[in-house]
Amino acid sequence: MAPEPPLLTMSGITKSFPGVRALDGVDLDVLPGEVHCLLGQNGAGKSTLIKVLAGAHQPDDGAIGWRGEQVTLRSPIAAMRLGIATIYQELDLVEGLSVAENVYLGHEPTSAGFVVRGKDARASTAALLKRLGHAEIDPGRLVGELSAAHQQIVSMARALSHDVRLIVMDEPSAALDPDEVDNLFRIVGDLTAEGVAVVYISHRLEEIRRIGDRVTVLKDGRAVANGLPAKSTPTREVVALMTGRNVEYVFPPRPGQRDLPAPVLEVRGLARDGEFAPLDLTLHPGEIVGLAGLVGSGRSEILETVYGARKPTAGQVLVDGKQLKPGSVRAAVAAGLGLAPEERKAQALLMLESVTRNVSVSSMSRFSYGGWLDRTAERDAARKATRELSLRPDNPSALIRTLSGGNQQKAVLARWLLRGCRVLLLDEPTRGVDVGARAELYAVIRRLADEGLAVLMVSSEVPEVLGLADRVLVLREGEVVHTAPAQELDEHRVLDLVMEGSPAS
Repeated sequence: MAPEPPLLTMSGITKSFPGVRALDGVDLDVLPGEVHCLLGQNGAGKSTLIKVLAGAHQPDDGAIGWRGEQVTLRSPIAAMRLGIATIYQELDLVEGLSVAENVYLGHEPTSAGFVVRGKDARASTAALLKRLGHAEIDPGRLVGELSAAHQQIVSMARALSHDVRLIVMDEPSAALDPDEVDNLFRIVGDLTAEGVAVVYISHRLEEIRRIGDRVTVLKDGRAVANGLPAKSTPTREVVALMTGRNVEYVFPPRPGQRDLPAPVLEVRGLARDGEFAPLDLTLHPGEIVGLAGLVGSGRSEILETVYGARKPTAGQVLVDGKQLKPGSVRAAVAAGLGLAPEERKAQALLMLESVTRNVSVSSMSRFSYGGWLDRTAERDAARKATRELSLRPDNPSALIRTLSGGNQQKAVLARWLLRGCRVLLLDEPTRGVDVGARAELYAVIRRLADEGLAVLMVSSEVPEVLGLADRVLVLREGEVVHTAPAQELDEHRVLDLVMEGSPAS
């Protein structure tokens, strides 16, 4: 019997953005009725590939075949009309609309040329929800009132409201509890039994074993393995495929054995329900501690809770033995904490302002006298801080948006140096920074630590955590599963822990 032809083929797909080649000749084929799993570390190209498949990005080169014919997916609507639906990890539902209105948003059902509204649309939605095993969801209820699991069911119902033949699921289990995951897998099984194909993206290898048929592994924008058997390929082989990389990391040497001063930061039993379990952590002046884990492991949430941007449900944050007010950024900054967030353009930088204003914004009281701003003192202080970090160009008047990613990050660091920060929280410190500038940033961070700054960092790139940190906490699904000096770990061991590990005793 001849093998069944692929439902989807993607051949030689390339896609570049300014400064980065996100996809470099990727091939992917998906068979009718199969669950094809897409694996890769953060930054491997998974999100870009599925956005090409969804019609949200146009490839620079390559071809897409659908049911034996070459197609061009010019928009998400074009992809949906062919029968390709994508359910993103960040669900794109409108919370102020009802379940039925979300399910049919943009393609409202019609009868005799007229849009069907009211009870008829709700009846159609109810039938879809029953098919998904969730007849209890009220089609008239506002989506914003639903749990995360039920919102995901609504997204699936919306996909099925089209004549869908392939559904892409991006980390669908990230916000689900075990019972909800079991129901998700039942739904996937029912869909594939009807011939619907599923492209399933997950960091959890145990899910891949349980639900997947074949696996494609992406690394640095390339497919390094296509169509591996999901249930029989050894975990070690999958991890090895994911970890081999083309980027060269150059890290400054760590200091030798030393006696560290008393902790400047102590975290005792800190927790946020649904995000991370109770955590204990100490951080000393001159020390860099790294948090390693995958998306959804609670890394960024921990940093933001320590900083006061999120209020904990339990636990304490202490600086020099004094407890900080929970959920107060003002208290954290006053105590000497500074945060360089992952999305620095959206969360840290004033893109239409000068370098000077971006550096001085957290220290404006130093330059204000009787309601007047001493702009000369502000500029001189900002220039001194940026020169310490070798920010280029050496022009305080330059607009921050004209700087490279690496120099924009230096401006954020300079802000906290000017403020007199003692504990620096770094979330993805080299995100959006070109390879050539990374080594310079690593050297800056290590020098600041050597001068007595305490650094708590998060990075999706395991080599970055291992190369820069002195001590590493490995997180899996909100729990610390291992703590060790960085020299005692390697990339394979960390990925084994974050994918298959059990909480540390």
